[in-house]
Amino acid sequence: MLETILAISGKPGLYRLISRGNRNLIVETIDEKKKRMPTFATDKIISLADIAMYTEEKEVPLREVLNNIKQKEGGKAVALDYRKASKEELYGFLAEVLPSFDRDRVYPADVKKLIQWYNLLVENGLDDFDETLKETEGNNIDDRK
Repeated sequence: MLETILAISGKPGLYRLISRGNRNLIVETIDEKKKRMPTFATDKIISLADIAMYTEEKEVPLREVLNNIKQKEGGKAVALDYRKASKEELYGFLAEVLPSFDRDRVYPADVKKLIQWYNLLVENGLDDFDETLKETEGNNIDDRK
């Protein structure tokens, strides 16, 4: 599932990949509006499956971090108001779900975006973060780093 969920630099929110055109991708917003639009090669687009968080030892796939948040919050949206939270509150929250995160390379804005994305996915019923793992195990594809 995370392979088809996209973040587009300079545009708020998350998008679902709908179709691939000749020179573009057709994406749809992940919210109640479900607005469709084309994206082009000039847009910086990244799949959530390709994102990882820095820790002291290695990079942890976003899928694992999202699952840790889901476990902590009981499958509900994060109660912390990320818009008003201080740096210490944001880092405290992340330390609960990813204790060994690298405080030098993970910025407060990264934690805010993580919470925003998690809440958006949960509110729209896209909270099966292990779906990616099940698909790759069945196909013997190497796990992404």
